[in-house]
Amino acid sequence: MIQVAQILFILSVLVILHEFGHYITAKMFKVRVEKFYLFMDAGFSLVKKKIGETEWGIGWLPLGGYVKLSGMIDESMDTEQMSEEAQPWEFRSKPAWQRLIIMLGGIIVNVILAWLIFTIMYSTVGQKFISTAKIQENGLAFGEVGQKAGFRNGDKILSVDGKHQPSFNRMTLDVLLGDKVEVERNGAKVDVILTDEMKGEIISKEGKEFVGPRFSNTVVDSVVPKSAADVAGLKKGDKIKALNGTAFTYYDEFKERISKHKNDSISLSVLRGTQMVELKAKVDKEGKLGFINKALDKLDYEVNNKLSFGQAVPAAVKESWSLLVYNVKQFKLILRPKTEAYKHVQSPIGIARRLPDTWNWEFIWNFTALFSIGLAFMNLLPIPGLDGGHALFTIVEMITGKKLSDKAAGYVQTFGMIILLTLMALTFGKDIYQLVVDKLL
Repeated sequence: MIQVAQILFILSVLVILHEFGHYITAKMFKVRVEKFYLFMDAGFSLVKKKIGETEWGIGWLPLGGYVKLSGMIDESMDTEQMSEEAQPWEFRSKPAWQRLIIMLGGIIVNVILAWLIFTIMYSTVGQKFISTAKIQENGLAFGEVGQKAGFRNGDKILSVDGKHQPSFNRMTLDVLLGDKVEVERNGAKVDVILTDEMKGEIISKEGKEFVGPRFSNTVVDSVVPKSAADVAGLKKGDKIKALNGTAFTYYDEFKERISKHKNDSISLSVLRGTQMVELKAKVDKEGKLGFINKALDKLDYEVNNKLSFGQAVPAAVKESWSLLVYNVKQFKLILRPKTEAYKHVQSPIGIARRLPDTWNWEFIWNFTALFSIGLAFMNLLPIPGLDGGHALFTIVEMITGKKLSDKAAGYVQTFGMIILLTLMALTFGKDIYQLVVDKLL
């Protein structure tokens, strides 16, 4: 329930402020706003109240929200008023440049919101990120999919497409969005090129076991009940020093060696407290013992740049722009069929399932800022029904001097809404199906 509450809160903040951007610009140019709704009121609304000329309400369907402007064909598909003579307070009566500003008002507010949140966060709690330099001091450990892509345990990623990334989370994203990864391997520089098929395999596994820090110790954090590790007598806190009498340095070395002993018996040299203990174990058919290695605390890798307000302002602008660029790159990745990234586009249901199950204001505000830039980018897309679609036709009108007829505008809007509703049905359907499957299994 906390995850649902978080996504509803985030969506409510974003939708209200996005629609307020349209509302305030419409009022600036004296356009009548007939409705202002949080969520969609298809058929009926949960709450509504008319104040002045505007009906304010909350719909029952949490799919965004809208403002209905007089004299505009929008999501409501109300074309009746368009058959009458245009009135001075209607959207269609205003000059193209004013209509363009109204259409872009929501996007502008989304960008300003992200900039404002980042400014406040950076100047209060600080600019936090996982340090690439710290996390790969011993090199990196790659899972099966990472090694298949051409990486090797111990590699240090120097740059992606010639650019070094100080944030580790961003660096792993850069790897998927870039073309050439330069790594340091045994003192030499090596280029790794990822194909679209390889990127698709990494995405399909949601990045799990693709790359992580290279642990210098194999320390038992927990043991799976009735597993081979449990039967062998491994305990929390045990430090595994050798396998079949051969010592190793890194946890990934241990995993690699033990994977070669599937359904086989092995001996482990374990440091328990101050005593060395010898244990016998039977490796399972997957090449595992059944224990979880102790991970280092995130704080061991985290950098927190304390910024003054004056420093936070440009840093927030830079971060907002950087996120917008990442959205463009990710959209291009989705359009490349071989990556199959389009299969992993998520609805709010899928996003909510990934949120933490505890209420954390720092996370929520950072996520709201990130989501706000994503919403701005999505609405910039020149798709009929989105702000970008309306803006595109208005820009064409400004250039050519010719305005799209009301009849044609109605057809275009209908086509755009069919596309959007189909995409929403597919993403929501996929996430609802996955939610049901996960509950049943």
